[in-house]
Amino acid sequence: MTRIAIYARYSTDLQSQSSIEDQIRLCEERAKANGGEIEQSYTDHAVSGASLMRPGIQMLMQDAAAGKFDVLYAEALDRISRDQEDIAAVYKRLSFAGIAIITLSEGEISQLHIGLKGTMNALFLKDLADKTRRGLRGRVEKGLSGGGKCYGYDVVPGEERGQRTINDVEAAVVRRIFEDYGAGKSPKAIAAALNKEGILSPSGKGWGQSTINGNRQRGTGILNNELYIGRLVWNRLRYLKDPQTGKRVSKMNPEDDWIIQEVPDLRIVSEELWEKAKSRQAGLNSKPKLWQTNRPRNIFAYLIKCGVCGGGCSTVSKGRIGCSNARNKATCDNKQTIPRVELEETVLGSLRDHLMNEELCEVFCEEYARHMGELTKRHNASLYQYEAELQKLQREKKKVVQSILDGVSAEFLKDDAARIEKRMGHLEKLLDGKIERPSIFEPGIAARYKREVKRLIESLNSSEHREEASELIRSMIEAIVLTPSVERGMPIIDLVGDLAGILSVASGRDKPALTVGLSEFNPDGCEALVAGVGFEPTTFRL
Repeated sequence: MTRIAIYARYSTDLQSQSSIEDQIRLCEERAKANGGEIEQSYTDHAVSGASLMRPGIQMLMQDAAAGKFDVLYAEALDRISRDQEDIAAVYKRLSFAGIAIITLSEGEISQLHIGLKGTMNALFLKDLADKTRRGLRGRVEKGLSGGGKCYGYDVVPGEERGQRTINDVEAAVVRRIFEDYGAGKSPKAIAAALNKEGILSPSGKGWGQSTINGNRQRGTGILNNELYIGRLVWNRLRYLKDPQTGKRVSKMNPEDDWIIQEVPDLRIVSEELWEKAKSRQAGLNSKPKLWQTNRPRNIFAYLIKCGVCGGGCSTVSKGRIGCSNARNKATCDNKQTIPRVELEETVLGSLRDHLMNEELCEVFCEEYARHMGELTKRHNASLYQYEAELQKLQREKKKVVQSILDGVSAEFLKDDAARIEKRMGHLEKLLDGKIERPSIFEPGIAARYKREVKRLIESLNSSEHREEASELIRSMIEAIVLTPSVERGMPIIDLVGDLAGILSVASGRDKPALTVGLSEFNPDGCEALVAGVGFEPTTFRL
């Protein structure tokens, strides 16, 4: 029997879950009536059809490539996708896999449906966006909310949507933030104090510096929200979906397109507090950003993670790395830090020490000799092949000349003669100056191996090659996890990624637990190394 797959989707949380069930039920009835057997149903819940970044459709495409079904049923073509490019790509890939698409609305899908319906669905999306924007603009011009929640306010239910009222508890927090910032407190200190007192943030996940600071130009963040002074600004930003990732990306609109409405009844912050905050922000703008030009770049920036909360680690004090959440948000109790230089030396020192292992060097030499032997064989085999082909063409050339002498018209042999002459010239150039390579082994290869490993490490300290070498090292690291250790008084370092696999192999691929000296900063300390070869991701403890 024909193997059937069904795809169903609904767009927003406002739609009913039963929409999926209804789509599947109708498709099952049609498929069974046509004599098919249902193999699998794929669904996406509350996901827009403007992007293919959906788990259900991605699994469908994967199973289609594996040949797990013969026909795909859907309620309508716009359930699969509303984007012209995406629906064409789906149709192309399913057609290549020999899978037909049948919808309850259009029947069996052809190239004509893809062109016409794809255009209509794209126009529908644009028309829907225009109508939504027009409706929101009318609401904003009445002083109502244009969408989205705002900290400090509650939505008032009623006949006309978008009405808001001040939330006294949250408004007090907003005023406190402006007062503290105006008094000279940093956003980090303000966020840490709010988290320590257990005050919920707008996201409910804890206050952070960016929640307070935001972006002044884009009007984001507590300190830049003009609604707190009774000024509603709408259409400052527009949101587009990145066709590569499917994620929404915000972009600034020209200032002439902004819609500004005065709403004095929603003012929370006094003009004096607002101006004090703006004055301090302006003062910060005038200061030279020395940290952008003079601060040394951390080799492992954005790769270091906290082993307690899973958040990122950064420079929390002079030259020391620690948990950012513990310092900035006070939502993590991991207060242990490690000198940045020591962290780098531990990781890179392990790379240097283990790759200098004599046994590993011997393996490299063997593999190098084998590889060079293969290249030599290929080189010599190519020379033999070129010489044999050249001799064959010389014989063919003699036959052409003899045929002309025997009375065959040169017109009939012109193409063959040109081909032979051209190929012979090419082969002669290839063979010119080429000699057969002897199969020999480099006597200094072991020293060369050690020299190259040492050069790799040294290049990380060279201003000329540091950036390039750092990127190579970073490409092999997924994460560096710092877990606090009371016994050691400093964090335990877990290295995750391809580099961890290399170090594990270098240390002893068959050993479940190994030991190694940490670094020149801690020559007496040793830690158990967990060899993670064969596991994803590979983990190596330093």
